[in-house]
Amino acid sequence: MRKKFRLPDLGLVIGGSLVGLVLICGVFAPWIAPYHPNDQELLYILAPPVWADGGSAAHLFGTDSLGRDTLSRMIYGARTAMTVAAVASLGAMLLGAFFAHLAGYFGGWVDWIISRTVEVWLSFPPVVLSMLLITGLGIGIDKVILAIVLVDWTRFCRVLRSEVQVARGQDYVAFARLIGFSHLRVIMKEILPATLPMLITLLSLQMGISVVVEAILSFVAMGVPSDVPAWGQMIADARIDMYGAPWGLALPIAAIFVTVLSFNLFGDGLRRTLDPRHAANRGT
Repeated sequence: MRKKFRLPDLGLVIGGSLVGLVLICGVFAPWIAPYHPNDQELLYILAPPVWADGGSAAHLFGTDSLGRDTLSRMIYGARTAMTVAAVASLGAMLLGAFFAHLAGYFGGWVDWIISRTVEVWLSFPPVVLSMLLITGLGIGIDKVILAIVLVDWTRFCRVLRSEVQVARGQDYVAFARLIGFSHLRVIMKEILPATLPMLITLLSLQMGISVVVEAILSFVAMGVPSDVPAWGQMIADARIDMYGAPWGLALPIAAIFVTVLSFNLFGDGLRRTLDPRHAANRGT
């Protein structure tokens, strides 16, 4: 019998393509960017982009108040954003998944302690808590990553805990325990594969959140150092000249918007593709 042809999920394709484009810009920034992001040309301060009156092909997106090429800084800013998004989200996922599987599988007092800890941690506004952690840790991309991990692991823990509880109640888990599997083996071989689709989806969505948090911290000068290009830092620098040179403000905001939107589309597409219920509905 012929297999029924299924079109790929549109959100997955569009989101994945945009994420791939931003990732390529970040990885190959030294070869793609036309200038070094910190090179200053004082004769070309606040030069308009190429599509505006007075624009030049030498600076396609114009320059900022110090004569630095906006396109180059945006490309290098993609490297900062993707580094934070990938590493911080992976760290938050590992930490949150660890406690979620402990709480959901063992239940009882283990579940009570972890659940109460998550509830207390979630009572603090995430951005404010990140700023407090940065104040104590110091400025730097590694500090931003650590702050996001310490704040956002609760997102994974709270959602995955219920998934683990559902998987724990399945017959194949009870059978694994009946034939003598250890707790660690049951979690790794039986529980984790059942929660992996949700885990991957949450990871992609968390990457978009990490981009926004990094931009906020950089905007208030609590993120990366001043010599490291970041989209939030570009917004902070451009707000002084936002009426005379609005492109300096609009372009990094557009970069953040497109990147976060691409992660959201990619995450929703992954959820629809990996979830057996959605796959069954698509097949009918």
